[in-house]
Amino acid sequence: MKRIVLIGILASLFAGCVSHLPAPVINRSPAKTSNNQSSDWRPNSYTVKKGDTLYSIGLEYGYDYREIAATNGIQKPYTIRVGQTLDFSNLNNQVVETAKPATYANEGDVIISPIDDGTITSQQVAETTAPTSPPNLSTPKAIKEPYSLEALNRKPAPEATPAEAEWPEVQPTTVANTPQDPTTLTPESTSANKPSVVEGISWSWPTQGKVSAKFNGASNKGLDIAGEKGQSIQASADGKVIYTGDDLRGYGKLVIVKHSKTLLSVYAHNSKINVKEGQLVKLGQKIAEMGDTDTDKTKLHFEIRQKGKSVDPEQFLPQT
Repeated sequence: MKRIVLIGILASLFAGCVSHLPAPVINRSPAKTSNNQSSDWRPNSYTVKKGDTLYSIGLEYGYDYREIAATNGIQKPYTIRVGQTLDFSNLNNQVVETAKPATYANEGDVIISPIDDGTITSQQVAETTAPTSPPNLSTPKAIKEPYSLEALNRKPAPEATPAEAEWPEVQPTTVANTPQDPTTLTPESTSANKPSVVEGISWSWPTQGKVSAKFNGASNKGLDIAGEKGQSIQASADGKVIYTGDDLRGYGKLVIVKHSKTLLSVYAHNSKINVKEGQLVKLGQKIAEMGDTDTDKTKLHFEIRQKGKSVDPEQFLPQT
């Protein structure tokens, strides 16, 4: 009897506890869809903060500053104010033109002929390295000497063959087979000059020289490549020049090239810029000359940005 009473008490207590548990909630509302179908991390709008410029915002988010201006009705000289909201919603659907081999359109109203970038093509290399037949050597005129027994008995000097005269013997050099420090590797080797294909785009090193500082994502958002002032800087991939100038603090004379909807490359501290905004450029085309503007050393600071975020350029460039 006591057993039955005890079971009844326990049953009533359990029922009381269950009554206090919250009922399960089933969310029957439609799932929210992202307003950015391209899975792009960038927001559809941006509020201007102190110190912002249209150029710095464009670089930070990977947009052409002129596209931001056009979308938001901003006229030259592209003045923006703190607290102003910029609309980005239509910019992720922009398609970048592919570079044309013959002429490059600049802003739709000026046609610019391709700049002679001094790049040596494979055909030119073959032509300059292939052995050619030595030119005909003109024989020196004979000099008439007065008659003498010494001149009569003198043996004629052996004539030099054209091969001996034109092609001096080259002594082989010995190369030490020692491991090389990765920070001293330069894009001068054959493997580095051969483009790599990443994200469907062919990439090559923008210049030759020692990598003096590598990407770390914090203090250095790209690669620093040392070299000589005036040294050629080439486009690292086909694309469209979206910025040239010195409006971004810390970059000096700067060139930015856009390669796709999400990828652009940055070339900073130049002494001279050889291209114009809106110009289409080809892989390996000269776009600038190395310098030391807004820095204490002659170097190229090179960045690759994906959707505005800095990424390690060595993930894109050919292995050295």
